[in-house]
Amino acid sequence: MGNRRLFSALGDLFTAFGGAVAASRAVEAGRKPRADDPRKLGMDPAIFNRIGRF
Repeated sequence: MGNRRLFSALGDLFTAFGGAVAASRAVEAGRKPRADDPRKLGMDPAIFNRIGRF
């Protein structure tokens, strides 16, 4: 694995982790997350918005 590939994989990992943290903080605060946060996790924001509260 070349250095470029390694750094790309690490960047993708940090992007996904950042999206997860941002989305979870928004949900905990009772807000809906920004559209790009669920998208970073591979989720469709429209479907994420349909999830109801328990």
